Amino acid sequence: MKTSNFKNLYTHKFHLVSVSPWPFLISWNLLLFMMNFIKMIHHKSMIWLIFCTILILFILFQWWRDTSREHTIGEHSISTYINLKMGFLLFILSEIFFFLSFFWTYFHSSLNPFPEIGSNWPPMNIISLNPSFIPFLNTTILLSSSITVTIAHHMMLNKKFKLSMIWLFITITLGAIFTFFQLFEYFYASFSFSDSVYGSIFFMATGFHGLHVIIGTLFLLIAMIRMYLFHYSPYNMLSFEFSIWYWHFVDTIWLFLFMLMY
Repeated sequence: MKTSNFKNLYTHKFHLVSVSPWPFLISWNLLLFMMNFIKMIHHKSMIWLIFCTILILFILFQWWRDTSREHTIGEHSISTYINLKMGFLLFILSEIFFFLSFFWTYFHSSLNPFPEIGSNWPPMNIISLNPSFIPFLNTTILLSSSITVTIAHHMMLNKKFKLSMIWLFITITLGAIFTFFQLFEYFYASFSFSDSVYGSIFFMATGFHGLHVIIGTLFLLIAMIRMYLFHYSPYNMLSFEFSIWYWHFVDTIWLFLFMLMY
């Protein structure tokens, strides 16, 4: 079984990034994306917005491919590993504060309801969702996925690669099921995004969490593909560990959403 090349792991203290066009291209395309997003709002035209989205995804794929190649051939030193871990932890911290803003808005509106919404929470004429139905089911699904991804990591550490892939596939399936039930809940909700501040906060918070679940599911899927291609070993699986950290973050945020907003 092939494993990653470690010949350069201890030969240089700092990682020198190779010349890459992707940071420059992604910056310009993000600018074009926002400009076309504003154009879509005013002129109801999505052609260029869709084109920019496809182009951004293509650039990201190329950029991540190059990063994965650097890791696989052993270009990352121990210092690089430490810096990557620190950078990813700071990224998760920024995501925590992102969701903290939603919770702050929710408490600001719910603890002191405005007279415009009847001084009541939930506002008048809004029937909140039953937390013991789909929300509780989704909570069970995400908590189960947190257990299965931990088992997958444990199997990889013990060099049981096939079992690790099986448990990782189960985690990905649970993430997809969660997304399906979330869409089902949105479809049958008795209120919409435009129904007072309650609808706006609910769909913004749960919607962005759903987006993070989709991203996390894709993250785990790429990790499973790389696992199949023998890019990982029990001593060298940094991106797989990042996907696990991200998934645990998604699970934790959902617990707070379930307890506070449902």
